[in-house]
Amino acid sequence: MKAIVTGAAGFIGSHLAEALLKLDQQVVGLDNFSTGTRDNLAHLRQSVGEERWKRMRFIEGDIRDLDACREACRGAALVLHHAALGSVPRSIDDPIAASANNVTGTLNMLVAARDAGVGRMVFASSSAVYGDHPALPKIEPVIGRSVSPYGLSKYANELYADIFARCYGFDSVALRYFNVFGPRQAPDGPYAAVISAWIGALVRGQPVYVNGDGKAARDFCYVENVVQANLLSALVEDPAATNQAYNVALGEQTTLNELFEMIRLLLVPRMPHLAAVRPVHREPRRGDVRFSQADISKAKKLLGFRPTHRVLEGLEKTVDWYVANLAASGETQREVAHA
Repeated sequence: MKAIVTGAAGFIGSHLAEALLKLDQQVVGLDNFSTGTRDNLAHLRQSVGEERWKRMRFIEGDIRDLDACREACRGAALVLHHAALGSVPRSIDDPIAASANNVTGTLNMLVAARDAGVGRMVFASSSAVYGDHPALPKIEPVIGRSVSPYGLSKYANELYADIFARCYGFDSVALRYFNVFGPRQAPDGPYAAVISAWIGALVRGQPVYVNGDGKAARDFCYVENVVQANLLSALVEDPAATNQAYNVALGEQTTLNELFEMIRLLLVPRMPHLAAVRPVHREPRRGDVRFSQADISKAKKLLGFRPTHRVLEGLEKTVDWYVANLAASGETQREVAHA
């Protein structure tokens, strides 16, 4: 199989490319390095080894460029589309960029994949599509009004995919991710995800900031569970399972306060000075929902999805990776600034 991974230099995309290469598939990666990094590709290459790396072709290109999408899709059987401009706050700061990357970029990939005769496209949607609907846990048919340009852009992706199924018979699967975390996730910048940002701050001796009172809760999902959902979506043969949206999560809630304690306690054996560290609380971010939890029964039933990593198991692997890689780059500190 020849598979396309857009966003291959990014966090989730590099893990998808790694899984495919380890299954001895041919992979074409497409990325413009707007959020992905060359370091992620280096980690990917090291993980799969030189022989399997030879099956990887990387194109430095932009999904906003239809020609780049067409070049990537030539001869492919599958597209795993994960190139996007993430983050709710970033989309509020720059809604034009969010639409150009997430809506136009995805439309370009749908057109390119359809025209190249690709069998199926699996793409990253988001729990942000649920918007302001208050019910928990979230079930796929029930959504509210969008509360951010990011959430709106991801819902637009699902609507376009549905139109392509109806008008052109092109199959796709939308995966609504809930707070994915794991190795290679960027720990820096104003739009960094909470787990990578906190681990990076603690390891470097910087303050940890909690938006709000810390009682907000999320359904955190380790990246290997996401890889599983993608492979299942790519290979499922039941026609009833395609052209659907699925929640990808654990179906559990962890508060930010609980999350901080889990991360801190995992680091204390290696960095004892973290025992006394406490987070700094500040105002909640714009567009954030207070509580989020997924119902994953649909993915279990139609895809056979069975998460293999709970939050703590994923955090153990994630902490190990950041400690090793930040230490290797000389970014660790012996003392932590106490908040």
